[in-house]
Formats: sequence, C-alpha cells, structure tokens
Amino acid sequence: MSFLGMLFVFFMVPVSNAQLSEKFYASTCPNVELIVKQAVTTKFQQTFTTAPATLRMFFHDCFVGGCDASVLIASDNGDAEKDAPDNISLAGDGFDTVIKAKLAVEAQCPGLVSCADIMALAARDVVVLTGGPGFNVELGRRDGLVSQSSRVDGKLPAPELDVTGLVDMFARNGLSMTDMIALSGAHTIGFSHCNRFAHRLYNFSAFMPVDPTLDPAYAKQLIDSCPRGNTDPNTALDLDLTTPKVFDNVYFQNLVTRKGLFTSDQVLFNDFRSQATVVRFANSAGDFNGAFTSAMRKLGRVGVKVGKQGEIRRDCSAFN
Repeated sequence: MSFLGMLFVFFMVPVSNAQLSEKFYASTCPNVELIVKQAVTTKFQQTFTTAPATLRMFFHDCFVGGCDASVLIASDNGDAEKDAPDNISLAGDGFDTVIKAKLAVEAQCPGLVSCADIMALAARDVVVLTGGPGFNVELGRRDGLVSQSSRVDGKLPAPELDVTGLVDMFARNGLSMTDMIALSGAHTIGFSHCNRFAHRLYNFSAFMPVDPTLDPAYAKQLIDSCPRGNTDPNTALDLDLTTPKVFDNVYFQNLVTRKGLFTSDQVLFNDFRSQATVVRFANSAGDFNGAFTSAMRKLGRVGVKVGKQGEIRRDCSAFN
C-alpha cells in the first residue's frame, strides 16, 4: 500500500484518545469529589441502607452495558433496565443517593459531570463510610443512551451460581477470579430477602431439603427467620451475620465456617479453585482491601462511554 493509501486508511479509522483520568474534572469542576462526598454522607447518616444499596447498584449498572448510569433511567412503560426482574430488588436509597449528589453537583458545575461518574464516586464513598478502604476513582465516563429491561437477563450473577458460572461472567467483563472473589466481599454490608436463598433451606434436593454445606446452627437460624413460604418484603437478613454494618473481611471468615447466605457466596470456599483466596482474605484484611480496591477500579472501566459517546444527563433518571 502506498503512503497516501496508508494515510487515507489512518484518517478513516475513528481514533479517540479520550480516557478515564483521576484528574478529569481538575479544571472544570475541581470540587466534584467533595460535593459528592458531602451529599453521600448526608444520605448515609439518614439511613445505613444507603451503603449496600449504592454499592450494589454500581455493580448492577456496570455489568449491563457498561458503567454508564443506564440503571438510573425511569420508564413510564416499565421497560427500563431498573425494571428487570434482577434489578427490582435494588433499594431505592441507592438511586436517591446518586440523584441527590447529582443535584448538588449541578448547583456548582452545571452540565459538566456525568451521572455515571457520580455513581462511581458514591460507590467509593459508601465503602469508606462503612469503614472500608479508600481509593482513587477514575473519571470521565459519559452517560449511556440505552436502558432496556431486556438487556439485563443473564448479565448478573444469580444467588445459586457456581464458581464456573461466576468466573465466566466476570471474565466477560474483563475481571479475574481474584477480582470476582474480592468484589463478592461487598456482601460484607449487604442484605437479602428470604426468597433469594429459601431453596437452600427447604428444596435443596429430594433427599436433603437443607443444603448440607450450611452450618447446621446457621441453617436453623435462617429457618427461624424465614419460615417456609415467607414472602414478607420487610424480612431482610444480613449477608454478613457478624458485622453487617462494617466493611471488613469477616464475610470471608463466615464462608470458612460455612455461614455464607447465598450458594454463590459459599461455593467460593467450597470450590478448591477459589478456596485459597477466600482463606487468604479471611486471614488478612489488608490482602482483601488491596484486592477489592484494585477490582473496583477495574470494574469502573467496564464498557465505559468516553469522549463524544453518550451524553451528560441533566437529570440522572431521564435522557436529555
């Protein structure tokens, strides 16, 4: 190919140097992190649910079409991402946290900061507020232009998923098995309703109604809290029964003693491929914190829109 031809091909290929950067708003909205932190802290002081709800919402957003705040879109027809069965259980406090932070940011930096970036900052802030590790957040995401319920199916880990399924799902998003195990540690501040784990208590198999990998005393505790057929939405059990309001490595210690609430939690210890990492995190808060912050930064890069892609929403719940 001639030099002229190569030059033509070069300019025909869309090239974008736009990348995420910790200093993305340094000149346009230098106080954005402080503004978001103050809004998130205020919300957290009103209700602890802010923390697990915001962190879980960030994960659910990134795994469906990338970290683009598409999960925040509200639809009159009930067909947006947030309306999918796997997202119905997302707590309203998570949505409220990001929306309030966006309002605070807009008051000082109108039209400059994406909802996707605000969500990423809020996810970091709730980890810190619950005693977890701080870390720098890369910024520069744009908000997505698509939010459809149909895109969610099969993109989020179900509570009964095994290690092979978990590894495959995370790998599709550029995350390793260690990342997957570390991010599962977010369950140190989560909670769940009975229907998400009832099969482990009553319908595990034809010969064993109770999952034998559950600690017997813990299984009895769960049965007492969640009688057969309990569908009361007000009944919620902590994923970490020991320190449910502290972001720590006790979640992994619980797995070692067979007290993981979901199958997808307990299999991390039961499976020889992931067991050593679980034990390492259980024994070392420092190892867990380091792996978690690394995984969160990687998660925040999944499917991002940058440069001229997407938009900067004025209202996080609606496209411009």
